[in-house]
Amino acid sequence: MTQQEFQQIATSIPHQPGIYKYFDAENELIYVGKAKDLRKRVSSYFLKTFTTYKTHELVQRIARIEFTIVNSEQDAFFLENSLIKEYQPRYNINLKDDKSYPFIVIKKEPFPRVFLTRKEILDGSEYLGPFTSVARVRELIQFIRTNIPLRTCKLNLTESNINKKKFKVCLEYHLGNCKGPCEGLQSAADYHEGLDQVKNMLKGNLSPLIQQFKKDMKETAAHLKFEKAEILRKKIEYLESYQSRSVIVSRHVTHADVFTIASEEEIAYVNYLMVENGTIVQTHTVRIENKLEEPPEIVLSQSIAIIRETFKSQATEIIVPFDLSYPQEGIKLTVPRGGDKKKLLELSEKNAAYFREEWKKKKALNLETASSDAQTQVLKELEGELQLRELPVHIECFDNSNFQGSFPVSAMVCFRNGKESKKDYRHFNVKTVQGINDFATMKEVVFRRYRRLLDEGQSLPQLVIIDGGKGQLSAAMESMEVLGITGKITVIGLAKNEEEIFFPGDSESIKLPYQSMGLMLIRRIRDEVHRFGIQFHRKKRSQGTFANELESIKGIGKSTMDILLKRFHSVSKIKLLTDEALSEAVGQSKAKLIIAHFEKERQQEPM
Repeated sequence: MTQQEFQQIATSIPHQPGIYKYFDAENELIYVGKAKDLRKRVSSYFLKTFTTYKTHELVQRIARIEFTIVNSEQDAFFLENSLIKEYQPRYNINLKDDKSYPFIVIKKEPFPRVFLTRKEILDGSEYLGPFTSVARVRELIQFIRTNIPLRTCKLNLTESNINKKKFKVCLEYHLGNCKGPCEGLQSAADYHEGLDQVKNMLKGNLSPLIQQFKKDMKETAAHLKFEKAEILRKKIEYLESYQSRSVIVSRHVTHADVFTIASEEEIAYVNYLMVENGTIVQTHTVRIENKLEEPPEIVLSQSIAIIRETFKSQATEIIVPFDLSYPQEGIKLTVPRGGDKKKLLELSEKNAAYFREEWKKKKALNLETASSDAQTQVLKELEGELQLRELPVHIECFDNSNFQGSFPVSAMVCFRNGKESKKDYRHFNVKTVQGINDFATMKEVVFRRYRRLLDEGQSLPQLVIIDGGKGQLSAAMESMEVLGITGKITVIGLAKNEEEIFFPGDSESIKLPYQSMGLMLIRRIRDEVHRFGIQFHRKKRSQGTFANELESIKGIGKSTMDILLKRFHSVSKIKLLTDEALSEAVGQSKAKLIIAHFEKERQQEPM
């Protein structure tokens, strides 16, 4: 839309608060904005020169304008956020946060159940959360189930059903985890006291629950019920420990939301701390794409609205690092200059900065989008950590794979300049090794790989990673020695699960710093070779390429094979079974056939 075309419609836009929508030639919504004065705000796009290219590009794409008048700036603010969330126009800010967060639901039913869910259903149930830490929620649910007697069954505990004696108490009642409302052994009032304890706990208000347990402990001890008193003492101890692990901020800052922003070119990082009862009960950071490079106060204001809605915040005070417009009635914005609120703000800033640095590390290891400088930095760090002779611009990694103790295959992945070089990936069907022998398999595939590179005159990698311990590493080095390339390539072994690194001949392993970029790259390469190897194995199995060794035994059918593999998991384990164990599983006649087959196989093996 040109300036002349805009002038023709400008007079139709009112001087009132509202939202405006820009559409392109394909009638796609590309931008939503809010304004105290719609005509002034929309006119500013066409009557002034913008400093950013992307804003200029936006204006060039506008083909049609729509607007909606509302009663107040507050209504415009929330309508704008609602439309951005629903349509995600390409030029508006985009919160990169597509996770689903867990809730703890108190189900709307007689004697409500309490459980974890990720789906919010509009059925009148009470949802507490959402929570950013699944582990923390599971820990809370486990404590609730073992310390606050609430039912877990799905029985329809209506008053009429209970009066008709339709149900009997289950094991949970006898274990003390439920008070038996199904048989009328617990009143609804008593049950809801337990629910109130749950709500207090989830809101970080542990003091009432601790005081109740202390009162119960004194009463049970007074009645000489010392075992029960000891159980209550342990519950109190756990709650106090749990409370101490929470971040206690201040008894003066009871309920507040804290927001900070760290901006960097077109990306912003917004951190959120939820404070309840003087304790930080939630912390969350989101990454935002700022398409039009809008000022931090606009980005932060829009982010606050979306995040507060996501986490259902009821706080009436929002602590922010600078003045901004947040037109919601009943909300107090605070820019602290000192004291506990300033410390909270600094803590939020620290979290945002940490998230930003972690994102940079991940971006550096994003093999599709990382800049060459970032990749080189990672490789230099790995070069220093492993004390390599040269920059490892060419890295290869090997891994063995087998299925139920049979059918070995191997995989090799190649990384060049820190990126996947998928054209150089290789699968190996093991040719010279009988049965499962990881060491011999590794020796074969390493020999085949580098014999071929030498024959074709191709360059060798600077670093080879053997996914396995000392045995596989030694086997790989035997092939290197036969080929005469020992010392020309640095070869390391990566111990499975432990992430310990072995060099040939060393008795002790080394461990790189857990958050080091070099170790992150090694993990990335290891995960890729695992993925590639498993994909190959699945493909061969789906194509029927593997023939189960048991299939070659005359008289043994599929049902017998299924029984054996389900019970003993692998052919290698079946080979070691005694006559008695096999007979018990599949009967004496079939056991004899299997034993005779494996005995004949052993006799044919070379001495």
